[in-house]
Amino acid sequence: MTKTERSSGYQTLLVALLSLNFGIVFFDRNSLNFLMTFVQPDLHLSNSQVGWVAGIFSFTWALAAFGISRLSDMVGNRKLLLVMATLAFSLCSFLTGLASSFAFMIGARILMGVAEGGIMPISHAIVAAEVAPERRGLAQGIAQNFGSNFLGSFIAPIALVWIAQHYGWRNAFYLAGIPGILSAGLIWVFIKEPLGMPVATASETHSFLESFGGWVRAIGDALKERNVLICVIMGIVLVAYFVICLAFMQLFLTKVRGYSQSEASWLMAVLGLSSTIGSIGVSGFSDVIGRRPVMIAMPLLALLLPLGAMYFQGSYAVLAVIFFIGWGLVGIFPLFMATVPSESVPPAMAATVFGLSMGSCEILGGAAGPALAGMAADRFGLTAPLWMMVGLALIGAIAALGLRETAPRVLARPALAA
Repeated sequence: MTKTERSSGYQTLLVALLSLNFGIVFFDRNSLNFLMTFVQPDLHLSNSQVGWVAGIFSFTWALAAFGISRLSDMVGNRKLLLVMATLAFSLCSFLTGLASSFAFMIGARILMGVAEGGIMPISHAIVAAEVAPERRGLAQGIAQNFGSNFLGSFIAPIALVWIAQHYGWRNAFYLAGIPGILSAGLIWVFIKEPLGMPVATASETHSFLESFGGWVRAIGDALKERNVLICVIMGIVLVAYFVICLAFMQLFLTKVRGYSQSEASWLMAVLGLSSTIGSIGVSGFSDVIGRRPVMIAMPLLALLLPLGAMYFQGSYAVLAVIFFIGWGLVGIFPLFMATVPSESVPPAMAATVFGLSMGSCEILGGAAGPALAGMAADRFGLTAPLWMMVGLALIGAIAALGLRETAPRVLARPALAA
């Protein structure tokens, strides 16, 4: 049996469940960002500590992305690893609600990062194995962005802030952990182990376990592919943009711009609505016109978000539109994290390269970005993180100019084929 024997109905179900699961992951991951206006005064956190909490989570997420994705290549049982990781991060949400100090919060977020980090690389590897290549960009966009942004960025700020206002922020974390347990059950029942997916041989596994240097050399070989290197660079700066925004934008809106908790939470929810639509529109559009032009344009549009938040003095509704347009950047995240790297290397390297692209994004962008932004905020004020977002978006757009086109539908056109 080959992977081409999977029905289109199963492919649709697969992508839907993986998208739901990652949506629940991001609901838990983003919960602290949206609840930080409640947590910060209660635990007496400085802006630097806010940045460290966000950064340490991204750091451990990245390490897990490297390690678990490679483990999935070696053992091959991706479904079981996915279920175990989903259950683990759900339990960690309860730990976050129990936090009584900065140290406790750091520990809880470290454990959650370890639990969640391998979920997306494994999910992308499954999609790459089971979904037809001509629909891969759209499928990976939905798997990574649709659920994560609808649940984690649109529903989360509204629901969690409301729960925190009425029942306390700790109860919000307790409730956030329940859906992951249900999602793990759905994956176990309905998702099948991918067909025909390469698994590392015994000699390859032995080599990996015995020689870390050999693994590092393999990563170096992957980075010799120009597209992989550019995607890593884009990932570092744009994930930093993403995490800085989530960590500090709500604080900026309430403390600097003077918006109420509810008004700020609705503006943050607009970001989720934007990225939910972008998960289909932007990734799907790249299947038609190409990855490269989309990946150049979206970082430039992302400049609107921090500049609008700082300087726009018009109506609340227009500011919401500015937030919506600027956050369309998130639509290209699955492109530089998964689609373009997977279209640029042999299939057997898929999960490992996904771990490389996502792991480096989180370690250098997601971990260092908010930590530096927090220190800058303590020294220069809460506008400093937003100016960092401006610079990061510009770097992302410039890096995208060097991409080589990989979209199968675009490459099949006569002019490019010639």
